[in-house]
Amino acid sequence: MNVEQRAAEIFEEHSQRVYRSTDRLFAILIVAQWIFAVGMAVLLSPYGWEGKTKVVHEHVFIAVGFGAILASLPLVLIRTQPGSALTRNVIAVAQMLWSALLIHLSGGRIETHFHVFGSLAFLAFYRDWKILMPASAVVAADHLIRQLLWPESVYGMVNPEWWRFLEHAFWVVFTDVFVVVACLNAQKDMREAAHQQAEVESLSESDELKSLVVQMMLKEAHAQA
Repeated sequence: MNVEQRAAEIFEEHSQRVYRSTDRLFAILIVAQWIFAVGMAVLLSPYGWEGKTKVVHEHVFIAVGFGAILASLPLVLIRTQPGSALTRNVIAVAQMLWSALLIHLSGGRIETHFHVFGSLAFLAFYRDWKILMPASAVVAADHLIRQLLWPESVYGMVNPEWWRFLEHAFWVVFTDVFVVVACLNAQKDMREAAHQQAEVESLSESDELKSLVVQMMLKEAHAQA
């Protein structure tokens, strides 16, 4: 195996370690978000009233039910297909939907929108810029659809400006630019490290081969003597 082939193999091994370790981090994050979402729903809007009957607020059911849907598929894939591209992309989409859920539960509070940018930063741990594309598309689509159908759930107001979703999409793209550059730089560093390791292994193998040749020559010389 030449140096380039060995470097590519080392890079893939290192990438898989990064993917799998990040999968495990997201497994913890997903469970924590689910607990947080349920707690937010219970604390912010625990009950509703229908006549004289006190009932659990619909937000609690949304947090429990929709949260279970968002958590289940990523957790199953993390368990069954750790490190795969499918797992990364499903986690990226689900993470953006978690942002949508938390924004809805908070009534569109601006502070909750920062969860989107935090999620993009967490996704950068994969060092795979391609998963940012579906994640960003989900954010833009969610803001547009909910602005048309239920603007209070995303902006906290009944009649937001028509271009409001474009403003949010712009800031997501702005963040993506820096995250993509960071991912590309991280991959470049990983490739350089893999190439250096492959060269060291090649030199080591060459030295071992030379040592074996010298030992064989010395044995032959000793036998002839």
